[in-house]
Amino acid sequence: MRTILYILQKEFIQIFRNRMMLPIIFVAPVVQLLILSNAATFEIRKANMVVVDSDHSILSREMVSHFSGTTFFNILRYCDSYPQAEKELIKNNAKIILLIPRGLEKNFLTRQKPQVQFIIHAEDGAAAGVLYSYAGGILANFNKSKMQNQSGALPVVSELPKTIDIRTSYWYNPELNYKTYMIPGILVLLVTMIGIFLTGMNIVREKEIGTIEQLNVTPIKKYQFIIGKLLPFWLLAQFILAFGLGVSKLVFHIPIAGSVWLIFGFAAVYLLVVISIGLFISTITDTQQQAMFFAWFFMMIFMLLGGLFTSIENMPEWVKKITWFNPIAYFIDVMRRIMLKGATFEEIRFQFGIMVVYAIGMIGLSTWRYRKVSA
Repeated sequence: MRTILYILQKEFIQIFRNRMMLPIIFVAPVVQLLILSNAATFEIRKANMVVVDSDHSILSREMVSHFSGTTFFNILRYCDSYPQAEKELIKNNAKIILLIPRGLEKNFLTRQKPQVQFIIHAEDGAAAGVLYSYAGGILANFNKSKMQNQSGALPVVSELPKTIDIRTSYWYNPELNYKTYMIPGILVLLVTMIGIFLTGMNIVREKEIGTIEQLNVTPIKKYQFIIGKLLPFWLLAQFILAFGLGVSKLVFHIPIAGSVWLIFGFAAVYLLVVISIGLFISTITDTQQQAMFFAWFFMMIFMLLGGLFTSIENMPEWVKKITWFNPIAYFIDVMRRIMLKGATFEEIRFQFGIMVVYAIGMIGLSTWRYRKVSA
């Protein structure tokens, strides 16, 4: 035990002397949390809209005012014809065109079928779908309000069927704030960076400066060396997680409905996995640049297939099978369940079991590989 404590003391001194590691430990998490939480969003605000109003009626003006009165759309300009409006789409000045045909108000008052058309900039299919959802909802609300206001002027309104009264309740994210969905996943990325990047770089640095050979010929046992090398980054990652949870609660007002201790308990096992991956990377690389490259390669795959930006349920079946081996996917799922849904250990015991098996396998593989290299 005393030997491990001496190694820990040596590692912490070495970490805080390394000018390359300090920014990654203390600066990068803050920057990522503050920037990614605001940048990584599918929400659309103030999308520029071009209006082609061929009706020039009170009804058409009221319709346009319903769009301009929301936070989703900004009326860029009015055009006299569609070709003029299309130029704004080509220049990327506008994201959507609202075409109002002549006779809209007349058709509405005579109970004919009034029509309007949306032309949506759809280079980004996901954004186009969101725009259509926003525009369709605004138009549906406008239509409902006008039907209620004009019911006295309609001669046969009593024959219209009654609409279904739909009342919606949003659970786990009542304000539909995208940060509430993103920040638990971003916290997972922060601790993963500490585990994979810094662990691999630290041991490879020993190779570069030549001290790894000196350590290998000392009476230090292998398990003492590995524990002494990995435990500092395990503790640092737990500190970063605690810091991130505090920022998410105090700055972004993200709820923590479940047990904080359950989050740290799952993170303890998860960090054994990612730190072991970092140890494995250090055994197959000889320089810090190589370690960074391999760590970034694994990090990109884990991140893109982790369900942070794209729901795993929407991925193809063969991709879903790959995510079975992705530790980030399990931790992101658990973080969202605990923080937003208040899940208990009973609801996450399957993911916990997977992490335990994953940790045992990666620790065994990394230890075996290290012994092979250092022999």
